[in-house]
Amino acid sequence: MTDSRKLAVVTGANRGMGFETCRQLGRLGYRVVLTARDFTAGKDAANKLKSEGLEVEPFQLDLTRPEEIARLVMIARRDWGQVHTLVNNAGIYLERNATAIGKNISVFDSRMEVIRAILETNALGPLSLSQGIISMMRENNYGRVVNLSSGMGQLSEMYGGAPGFRLACVCTNAITRIFAHELKGTNVLVNSVDPGWVRTHTKEATRSIEEGVETTIWLATLPDGGPCGQFFRDKQPIAW
Repeated sequence: MTDSRKLAVVTGANRGMGFETCRQLGRLGYRVVLTARDFTAGKDAANKLKSEGLEVEPFQLDLTRPEEIARLVMIARRDWGQVHTLVNNAGIYLERNATAIGKNISVFDSRMEVIRAILETNALGPLSLSQGIISMMRENNYGRVVNLSSGMGQLSEMYGGAPGFRLACVCTNAITRIFAHELKGTNVLVNSVDPGWVRTHTKEATRSIEEGVETTIWLATLPDGGPCGQFFRDKQPIAW
């Protein structure tokens, strides 16, 4: 995959917003590495985008498996040379279909094993991957990192329900701030994004998938000197 075009890695990208992010970056001329836990699903998704004339390659990546994260980072260093954009899109939501707080489970009813599973996939796995990929970006003094979060992680508007997902979003935002602070003075820009309520799993949501990825694409392609260490919705900064 060695050529002069920019390369983007998008996690959890075989469907939904991750898939559309790959499509939009591909249309902008990026070479895209589409990662998915299920390689077959990832390959099928990549083939669909290839049929649209885009350069997209599948890669098996389960963020709960350190060996798979290490393999991606190793191949990135050995074969790809440089990763220009990382979109930490992968995430799970395991706290629906309850009645205590709307449709989300109450903190009083949540199970620790569920919370741990959410944190592992949504926060700790992306942190580990970011350590390896952002180290490469810093060496090359160029990188754009977008961490998918949610308004449900805003401490300024923290409510009840879905404690695991909320905690994971808080962690994601903290990860953004930590990396941004340590990358001051470099051309590596790290930001969080709240895509809004997107029609990925429910038809009741207010935004299409295309609308949901607009700010992600904007942050993934920021010019030099762009914002870093901020939380965005609709291309506007919002409170943590």
